[in-house]
Amino acid sequence: MITVDKVSMKFDLGMEKNFSFKQAFINILSFKKRKKKEYFMALNNVSFNVKKGEVVGLIGSNGAGKSTILKIVSGVMKPTKGKVEVNGVVSPMIELGAGFDLELTARENIYLNGAVMGYSKKFLEEKFDEIVEFSELKDFLDVPVKNFSSGMVAKLAFSIATIVDPEILIVDEILSVGDIKFQEKSKNKMLEMIKGGTTVLFVSHSLEQIKELCTRVIWLEHGEIVKIGDTETICNEYYKKQLG
Repeated sequence: MITVDKVSMKFDLGMEKNFSFKQAFINILSFKKRKKKEYFMALNNVSFNVKKGEVVGLIGSNGAGKSTILKIVSGVMKPTKGKVEVNGVVSPMIELGAGFDLELTARENIYLNGAVMGYSKKFLEEKFDEIVEFSELKDFLDVPVKNFSSGMVAKLAFSIATIVDPEILIVDEILSVGDIKFQEKSKNKMLEMIKGGTTVLFVSHSLEQIKELCTRVIWLEHGEIVKIGDTETICNEYYKKQLG
């Protein structure tokens, strides 16, 4: 389903900085000290495969490259080198609510976000009550999303994204958003998808979630793969390394 072949991702740190006249002045003063551009290798020659129906976890320290991998597989980013092949319809849950218009109400954003995800108006009308019920936001449908807490935004976004069972689900830490009740509901929804044969690429700092959901684990550090293998074995090795 997913093939990541010798993928590297290089960011120009200078380009990532916000331009300002102050920054330009600093750059002029420090010109002699800057001998070369500053780059950051988020990923370096990463390769792996995910088979149909597999649930593969990505673990590693902050900055290991986990979220970058998800964005590349989802098509949000193009790698500097290497290639990615994805055979199937992808539902990315990376930055929940990123496509919302904060000035619009929850009701309006259901249709807007659903349209962005490729759902027809007729389909959204048929699924509207289901989305609202799952989100637990019935009393806030006509409230602008800008007044929502981050947890409420995540609930709404998750409810829209999971109204169909995708072939490939790309998940980044979403099971840690919202209250405990909603976290459990989200996890159960994911388990339903997994039982239905959905292929999942899942990033989480929770080793308990990784162990519960994943059949295989990829351990990343500093943009490179440390190990790929059995969930229990890799998670235990990673845990010991973190403590050491």
